[in-house]
Amino acid sequence: MKLAFSLIKYFPFGGLQRDFIQIAGTCLERGHQVDVFTRSWQGDIPPGLNVRVVKSRALSNHGRRIALANEVRRYTQDTYDAVVGFSKMPGLDYYFAGDSCFAEWAAGKPFWYRFTGRCKTYLALERAVFDRESRSRILLLVEKDRATYQRHYATPSERFHVLPPGIAKDRLAPPDAEEIRRQLRQELGIAEDTHMILMVGSGFRTKGTDRAMRAMAALPDAIRDKTVMVIIGKDNFRPFGRMARRLGIGSQIIFFNGRHDVPRFLFSADLLLHPAYRETAGIVLIEAMAAGLPVLVTDICGYSAYIQQAGAGQLVPSPFSQETLNRMLVDMLTSEQRYNWAANGRNYVLEHDVFSMHARAVDFIEATIPC
Repeated sequence: MKLAFSLIKYFPFGGLQRDFIQIAGTCLERGHQVDVFTRSWQGDIPPGLNVRVVKSRALSNHGRRIALANEVRRYTQDTYDAVVGFSKMPGLDYYFAGDSCFAEWAAGKPFWYRFTGRCKTYLALERAVFDRESRSRILLLVEKDRATYQRHYATPSERFHVLPPGIAKDRLAPPDAEEIRRQLRQELGIAEDTHMILMVGSGFRTKGTDRAMRAMAALPDAIRDKTVMVIIGKDNFRPFGRMARRLGIGSQIIFFNGRHDVPRFLFSADLLLHPAYRETAGIVLIEAMAAGLPVLVTDICGYSAYIQQAGAGQLVPSPFSQETLNRMLVDMLTSEQRYNWAANGRNYVLEHDVFSMHARAVDFIEATIPC
C-alpha cells in the first residue's frame, strides 16, 4: 500500500511520536510505502521513510495546523491508498487518537473562549474527524474516550477500534535489574537509602510537575531530606527549576531533557509519580508496571485504569486535591505495600497483552482499507 502519515511535529521523546514511529516502522517492515507530512522533524529519519516538512508563514499554532491540513489534502488527494493522521484534520481515513477530546476540555473553559480563533479552529479540526458524517476510522487508546467523543459528536460506534497498549520489551525488568539500579544511582550520586521519585514525560506543565514538586516540598522533614526527584522530558525546565528553588528543594531535583535509556531509570527508582492534569493514555504507567515500579497517578489518565486493575499503585481521585496528593506520596514512600505493588505490576504485564498496539494498528488498517 501507499500510505500518507500526518503529524504536527516529530521529536524522539514524545509518547505520540514514539507510537507514530513504531506504526510507521511496522508498515515499512510489511512492505508498504510511507510518506510523512509534518511541520517539523527533529532527529534521524529511519531508512525507507519519506518525510516532507511543510513550511508555513502562519504566526499562530492553530494557523499552522490549518496550513498543514490544507497541504496534506492538496498532496494526498486521490494519490494514496489511505491517509493516517496523528493529529486531527479533514480528509483522514484513519486517526490515531493520541490527543484528548478538545470539545470536552473547552467545555470547562470560560464561555468567551469558544469565540477565540484557536478554539474555533481546533473544534473544526476535531469535528472533521469525529462528526457523524465523517468517514474517518478512529484508533482509540482507551475505551472510555468513545463515550466522550460520542457525547459531543454522536460518532457511530463502528468507526472506533480500541487498541491495547504498546510498550517495548526492554521495559521488562531484566535479571540484573538490581545491578543496573546500583550503577545508575552511583552515577547520579543517589544513595541506596534515598527515595528516588521518577517523572517521565514531555510537557512538564501538563504532566503535573508543579503538583509533584509541591508534594515533595510538603513531605515531613525526615523523609524530604532523604528524597530526590528525577524528571525526564522534552521541555523548558528552567521555570520549574526556579519553582524548585522557591520551594527549598532545588538541590534535590534532577532534570534530563530527554533520554534514550529510560529503562535504567525505571529499574532504579522507588516510585513513578504522574499527577497529570490531562493524559489521554500515559504509556509510561505501563512501562513502570513492567519494570516493577509502583505508580502514583491521577485518575484522569487513560491508562490509570491498568494501575487500578493490577493493584500496582494508587490513584489520586478527582477532583484533584494537592493535600490528597501530599498525603498519598508520604504513604507510598513509607508503606511496606510497595513490594506488593511492584510484584502486582510485573505479574499483570506478563499475563496481559501490553505489547501489540503498533502491530494491531497496522492489522486494522490492512483489514479495513478500501480495495
